[in-house]
Amino acid sequence: MAVVVKDLVKIYTLGSVEVQALRGLNMTVEKGEMVSLIGPSGSGKTTLLNIIGGLDRASAGYVKVFETEVTKLSPAELVEFRRTTVGHVFQTMNLIPTLTAAENVELPMVALGVPKAERRKRIEELIDVVGLRDRMGHKPGELSGGEQQRVALAAALTNDPPLILADEPTGELDTVNARIVVDYLSKVNRELGKTIIMVTHDPAVARAADRILRIQDGVIKTDVAPVGAEVAGPAVYAEMLKGRIAEIDAQLAKLDEDFRGGRMTGDEYVERQTRLKQTRSVLQEELHRLGVVH
Repeated sequence: MAVVVKDLVKIYTLGSVEVQALRGLNMTVEKGEMVSLIGPSGSGKTTLLNIIGGLDRASAGYVKVFETEVTKLSPAELVEFRRTTVGHVFQTMNLIPTLTAAENVELPMVALGVPKAERRKRIEELIDVVGLRDRMGHKPGELSGGEQQRVALAAALTNDPPLILADEPTGELDTVNARIVVDYLSKVNRELGKTIIMVTHDPAVARAADRILRIQDGVIKTDVAPVGAEVAGPAVYAEMLKGRIAEIDAQLAKLDEDFRGGRMTGDEYVERQTRLKQTRSVLQEELHRLGVVH
């Protein structure tokens, strides 16, 4: 097993009030498995993820990740555990805006003292994994939301952790970019053999996993396989991409009209046009990946 959780309890004290986020939760995740955690807001999804990843401590219970009993680690041991065993992907991406995509991926390796030549090789490998070689020199503000999240995924993989924890990785993305990010998470799971636990509120995203665990009132209520028939096939996905590209083309045309009509400044025009064209380029690349000429 990659992850074993037994009788996990987490209590938060808010003034004189105690809130029990987890109430004796039990779960297991096999090595190489991809699991989705779903459930209503406040059900304990993120709390569970943070305890498994060593970002928070349990009030009671047992968590083992591979050969490490996380619930027994000291603060210093937790730091080492987070550096070597777990890669975190957050909804907010956590990229440093003044660094390029390549530099954001490099940063965790700098912290571990990895030699420069080795860092360079690893950056190129991971940027290729997430399909962003032509964006290596771009800063986060010059990337679409989906591209930023793919950089964040590459950064989470830099120290080659066996476990990836993704907390709402598509929460701030539109449907198409969410699908692209989930495809790359699935690729990392399949091709690199990483165990992935992903918190999501999106049923379509959840169905990309091998199993879906539903948390409610601080415990696992259901453990089911995804319903494959509900997943959009390649043809439907391609049509979705084409529709989004058509929307962007219409937005670009409207942008030209507004600029010519004096309804926006040159700076506003350039900024919005650049972002739209970047998003269009990403969608076009995804169509090419599917073998569709558009």
